Amino acid sequence: MAERTEGTTQIDATPEDVMAVLTDFAAYPKWAGIKKVEVKKKDSKGRGSEVYMEVAQMGVEAKYTLAYKYAAKDGGMSWTTKSASGAVKDINGEYSLEPSGDRTKVTYRTTLDLAIPLPGFMKRQAEKQIVNTALGGLKKRVGSES
Repeated sequence: MAERTEGTTQIDATPEDVMAVLTDFAAYPKWAGIKKVEVKKKDSKGRGSEVYMEVAQMGVEAKYTLAYKYAAKDGGMSWTTKSASGAVKDINGEYSLEPSGDRTKVTYRTTLDLAIPLPGFMKRQAEKQIVNTALGGLKKRVGSES
């Protein structure tokens, strides 16, 4: 069964600066908990539209290719699964960006459909780790880039 999780944070940067980090897929291993990344296809603006990723956490491994769509005016991006193997069957999600003065409100949402059963406690821990990495890692990376 798919599990949805989300979180929100404020980042001291413009949505444009946040999007620059989010679309730099090659740098994901430095901050996003991703082991390997390969951009398979790009859109007309040179952003990844199909991106292959490998993850390994807590002894669980997964490989997947995500298809990305981008919101207008640096409003964020969303993704759906193109293919997946290992511990994950399906991943959908988004980063939503809203300007807030000289900051950006970032909301991260994801729905994971796992191929393996996990006890409730482990599932909640994994969800917490995913959100903390997605938002905390992004916040640190944007801060180091600006």
